[in-house]
Amino acid sequence: MESPDTFTLLPLTLDPKLETILPPQNPNNALATELAALNALHKSLRAVETPTKTPPPPIPVNPKRSAQIGKLRESGNASFRKAEHSDAVRMYSLAIDMALTRPPWEPSGLVREEVSGLLSNRAQAHMAQQNWAEGAVDAEASVEMKKVGNAKGWWRRGKCLVEMGRLEEAAQWVKEGLEFEATEKDLVELREVIEKRKSAGGV
Repeated sequence: MESPDTFTLLPLTLDPKLETILPPQNPNNALATELAALNALHKSLRAVETPTKTPPPPIPVNPKRSAQIGKLRESGNASFRKAEHSDAVRMYSLAIDMALTRPPWEPSGLVREEVSGLLSNRAQAHMAQQNWAEGAVDAEASVEMKKVGNAKGWWRRGKCLVEMGRLEEAAQWVKEGLEFEATEKDLVELREVIEKRKSAGGV
């Protein structure tokens, strides 16, 4: 292992067309990771819509991106109301991708809030198509993003687990959900459904 005082000159090069730093032919994993992050940051900075190409303060967000995400969400909602569930999934997916690619200097709390709601909506669209596994995955991811104030996410995964016959897992999930959403009527009713099915010998 090299001493921290050791300086190693590495043959890095700049690709003028791609405007990225290229690593040596056989870089170690740490170097490759650092360069990938640096190149991604540089790409984000170049996309900033300001005259000086410098990041804005951390609180303001790009209103264009927020409007686009909102528009995609509303399009997904409209498709869901018309029972065009596959199209709703597509719209929510586009909105999720756009939210997840916000610049790193924008508030992470905003991203979590946006993505949590969109994942929960996409879970509902999957459930409408009886795609229980996909719905369960999206609902769980929604809850991971936002545990408190996300009763729909908790309920939707619980419902999917019940529909897949995974009653023990559903019972544990709903129990945990009620620790965060103790007064949520739908979760309480789902717990009762699970208990009745288990008593009746459901698997």
